[in-house]
Amino acid sequence: MKILIMNGPNLNRLGRREPGIYGSTTMEDCLAGLRKAFPEVEIDYFQSNHEGALIDRLQQAADDGLAGVVLNAGAYTHTSVALLDAIRSVDFPVVEVHISNVFAREDFRSHSIISPACEGLIAGFGMGGYKLAVQALTESARD
Repeated sequence: MKILIMNGPNLNRLGRREPGIYGSTTMEDCLAGLRKAFPEVEIDYFQSNHEGALIDRLQQAADDGLAGVVLNAGAYTHTSVALLDAIRSVDFPVVEVHISNVFAREDFRSHSIISPACEGLIAGFGMGGYKLAVQALTESARD
């Protein structure tokens, strides 16, 4: 089973960016933990600060035989109709993840443009949200 984790803008700064909101764990540490927790899953990772690159990678993933994608679209969550359309164009589940509880922050963060195209949404569990999303994808693949 193969899963892709995709992160959007500014998430390349995890571990250093606003640790009071996002914690001090780096994405590299998170990925190491995921690979240890799910040894049967091949976990690929992609991050970009550019909307088009995220769309290109999601579309490429459609040809890669993936079981699903874990997507933290960052600020594009609230603004990108193009990303919504790209999610709708693929035939595997996409789980939306947010490290912080976006519903407890600024009002604009409580609206996700991409949620209607996603299988589910996990928010507010810190970096553990990625683990919950991978677990959800692996369990749904077994059903």
